Amino acid sequence: MPVQPLLTLRGVSKRFAAVQALVDVNLEIRAGEVVALVGENAAGKSTLVKVISGVGPADKGVIEWQGEAVQIKRPQDAQVLGIATVYQDLAMCGNLDVVGNLFLGREIHRLGILDEVEMERRTRELLHTLSIRIPDVRVPLAALSGGQRQVVAITRSFLGSPRLLLLDEPTASLGLEQTSQLLDLIEELRDRGLGVLLISHNMGDIKAVADRIAVLRLGRNNGLFDVNTTSQEQIISSITGAADNAVAQRPARSEEARP
Repeated sequence: MPVQPLLTLRGVSKRFAAVQALVDVNLEIRAGEVVALVGENAAGKSTLVKVISGVGPADKGVIEWQGEAVQIKRPQDAQVLGIATVYQDLAMCGNLDVVGNLFLGREIHRLGILDEVEMERRTRELLHTLSIRIPDVRVPLAALSGGQRQVVAITRSFLGSPRLLLLDEPTASLGLEQTSQLLDLIEELRDRGLGVLLISHNMGDIKAVADRIAVLRLGRNNGLFDVNTTSQEQIISSITGAADNAVAQRPARSEEARP
């Protein structure tokens, strides 16, 4: 019996003035699965993430959550469903420590005073649950490595107990060792039953952790591939449109040349 997707998009479209950013896009993400979303610049990847996260609602189309049609008009709508997004810029404060960043905007108070003890306890508990090692949760974020800042951003999203995590180019500014650690975390999240949508330009990262690859080209679906059975050349051809161009440019055979 097929597993019901966590999230299903059907015929999703989005326009910005004269620019049609998305056209009838379909996508499914299941629990315990990493789906890589790939495409050239301006393919519509970031716009699709904004649609799912409620930052930029779709103009038309159907969004289903666990088989039920839902409306995602605001980020709060996505959060209530269990959808969390970690953007490339992380949106964190370098002068605050790890605890302060995790609870930024959702601080815990006791008798009208910040409960630093409880926030630190929850921070350590969450880091332990996700098998994340941060030497000192009271060190300013600016003192951490790029990889550590990235995992802090992912950890922050788990305060809301998400079931689907959207990651926008999480390894773009990381070195090899930091990238490896982050990819291990993504695999750990998948093993825990989360759905993950990973936006990346790095085919090595995608091959390492993704189960399926969804390609967008000029705002439209241009292929859905199983990582284990599809060559990198096929995927790149779908991204660049090389396969489409090859078909379009192939000369028609004359009647005399046909068998």
